[in-house]
Parts: sequence; structure tokens; C-alpha cells
Amino acid sequence: MERDIFSNISPIDARYYKSSRELLERLSQYLSENSVIRYEALVEGALIGVMERRGIVARGAREQMKKALGSITPEEVYLEEEKTQHNIRALVNVLQRRVSPGVAPFIHLAATSEDITGTAHALRMRDAFYRVVMPEALSLLDVMLDIAEREAATAQIGRTHGQHAVPATVGFLFAGYADRFGLRLQKMIEAVDSLPGKMSGAVGAYNASSLIFDDPRKFEEEVLAELGLKPAAYATQIVEPEFLLDLIHGVVSAFGVLAQIADDMRHLQRTEIGELAERFEKGQVGSSTMPHKRNPINFEHVKSLWKEFCPRIITRYMDQISEHQRDLTNSASGRFIGEIIAAFTLAVNRLARQFKKLVVDRARLRANLELIQGAFLAEPLYILLAARGHADAHELVREVTLKAEKEKASIFELIREDGRFLEVVQLDSWKNLERGPEHYTGRAEERARAIASEWRLRSEALRRRCSEYREAEL
Repeated sequence: MERDIFSNISPIDARYYKSSRELLERLSQYLSENSVIRYEALVEGALIGVMERRGIVARGAREQMKKALGSITPEEVYLEEEKTQHNIRALVNVLQRRVSPGVAPFIHLAATSEDITGTAHALRMRDAFYRVVMPEALSLLDVMLDIAEREAATAQIGRTHGQHAVPATVGFLFAGYADRFGLRLQKMIEAVDSLPGKMSGAVGAYNASSLIFDDPRKFEEEVLAELGLKPAAYATQIVEPEFLLDLIHGVVSAFGVLAQIADDMRHLQRTEIGELAERFEKGQVGSSTMPHKRNPINFEHVKSLWKEFCPRIITRYMDQISEHQRDLTNSASGRFIGEIIAAFTLAVNRLARQFKKLVVDRARLRANLELIQGAFLAEPLYILLAARGHADAHELVREVTLKAEKEKASIFELIREDGRFLEVVQLDSWKNLERGPEHYTGRAEERARAIASEWRLRSEALRRRCSEYREAEL
């Protein structure tokens, strides 16, 4: 009988499964315990395939293994492990029962457990990223680029230290998100492509395989080539942990970008700001007791997920340490890597869905731009004065801004009335600035469009790589 998901311990397999069923079903093909056993069996199959090609085992062994791989179940392997107290020995025993007596002795021959598990892990990570994680991430990147282009010229007050600074544009804000996130995706793909496998034995020195092959390193390369992997230059019983660490660092740092975005969106949805917001669905409730509330729950959810999974990068750094050629102190911790990837992908998916229905309140954007009555003009006023040789330009402008604030007056009027600024206020460039804050956005629109254009090309290249990978697997 299928287990009731509400009996599960992990929220990923219960609460988040209910809200993202299709996505988690796809991820589970590569991150679940089912996938662990399937991929480990696949590595054992590659080992037999190369032995058959080299004439070590009888012809037809590969076909026997293929049938065996298609029939074993995790339940069967786990039941066997209760007797062996060893996961890979249990898998080997189950496979051996499904092949002929002439093939059975050659299953796992010259391999150590980590040859199988480490290689299988690299395969699972690679497939998960190319088939699910990256396509989801690229969809989010596309949505951010859409907003960057659509709102490239939409003026928005910039904020530093929580204070109004000078204007930029909504598109410029989203172009920055896209650039930061896109660069993280490129780092992840580089790390995925670098993941190696191994088939070099108990301490990585090819002791066992040297008894059978004159060229054990070449044999390792052949087995891994069957799986589309390459060996690292060096391994102990385990693959050098830095390869996987680089990948998870890429994931966690990309997760941090999502948290930054989510936090910004949450603040921009505040009652007193109200410039951007997630559109509420029919029947959606913001509070159990305050019917008027429209809480930014989806953006808060993304940041909350990041808070849970960001600290787990410390465990990955701790997994760099393994006593001598290997110990088991990364055995349990390594089993939770899939949760980090699943949570990141859930956050990506949720942000993409919210950005597709993002509300841009242009009236509030305009009101907030005018909130400080043109005080943003202090910067261009100072720059234009200093450029004309006024040594005390900064202090002079500071005085007039303080006066405007104290008297609740318009800085425009004070500047026009002060003869010390006459040289500047007669400039055409200054008269243009006086027309409104949207005329002092620098090159925000230009940069938003340029960055979006560049990432359209880069994202399409990444998408092609994912597509080519999937087609090659077929």
C-alpha cells in the first residue's frame, strides 16, 4: 500500500509535494532512493559491458545485465542489506541472482563500493541538473529578462541604506537580478560538467584491477566513457570531494540570489512602498483574522527556504575531510544533498510563477519618486558645480538640501532663488532634469536592455546545451 504522504517526516515529501507535485515527481527520478539504486546498478552494468568487450566475461553478459537492471527493486535490495549490512554488497547479490552462473562472478569484479556510489552520484547530479534544475532555472531567468525589457524605462527611486537615493528603473533592477542569477547558473553547469567518476579500487591506486588488466587506468576510462564521464587525475577510495563541493556552492550561492530577490520584493510590497506586488488569486487569504491583509507569502517562502538550506553548505565543507583514504563521516550527511537541490528548484519554480503575474504600480512608483520633493537633484547639482571648479560644491548643496528639508520646501524653488546656483540652473541639461525624476535615471534603461540582450543569448546557449544533452541520452 502506498505510504500516506502526511506520514512523511520531511516537508519536501509532504507539504511541498502537495503544492509542487509534478516538479517533485521529476526531481525524484534523480534525487530519490529509487534513483540511487537504479544509477548504482547502471554503473555495475557499464563495468560488465566493458569486460565483455575485452573478452573477460562471456558474450551476452551485457544483455543479461540489462535485463537484470530492469527488474530489480529497491525493496529487494534493502531486504538483502538487512542480511549483508552493506548496501553495495546487497545490490551485487541481487544482481548476481538474475544472471547466469558464468556472469555472476564478474559483477563488481575489481571495484570497490565507492567506485559504484561515487560514479552513480555524479551521474545522478548531472542528469538532475540538465533535465530538471537548469530548465526550471532558465525559465525563471527568461521571466526576469521579460520584466527587465518591459520595464526598462519605468522610473523607480533607488534606495541605499533604506533611504531614497537617486532614480533608476524597474528594468535596471531586474537586469541586475538576471545577471547575478545567470552567472550562478553558468558556474553550476561548469561544476556539473566537471564531475568525475572513478573505477580505481579501495585506495584509488588500481590495486585490484592491476591483477586483471595491464592497463587499469585505460579500463577505468572505458567504463566511465560508457556513462559519459571521465576519471579525475587522482582519487583515494573516494573521488576528490571538491568537485561536488563546487557544484553545491554554486547552488547555495544561486539560492542566495533568490533570497535577495525575494527580500527586495517583500519590501517593495510593503504598505508604505507598494511599488511591486504579487497578484492575489481568487479566494486567497492574507490573514486568518485581518481580511484586508495581502501578505507577500510566496516571496517570504523563498527566503525562508534559503534560511534553512544556506547553512548546509558548512556541512559540505566539512565533507572535504576524510581520514586517510576514507572514513564514513560523510556517509549520512551526503544523503541530504538531494534536499538542497530540491529546495533550490522549488524556490526557482515559485519565483518564476510569481513573476509571471507581477503587478507594477506605476502610480505608486511616481508618488515615491516625488516623495522627497526633488532632493535627488542634490547629486547632479553637486556634480555640475564641482565640474565647473566650485571647491565647496558638496557643502553648498548639502546646505540647500537641509534647508529644503527643514522648511518643507521644494529644492527646485530654493535653487532657483539662490544666485550661487545661477550658472547651473541656466544649463539645458539642468532644465531637462527639472522636468521630472524620470529624466535623471542615468543609463539605467540602456544598461537594462543591453544586459537583457546579452543574457538572451547566454540563456539560449545554456538551453541548447540542456536540449543536446537530453537528445544525446535518447
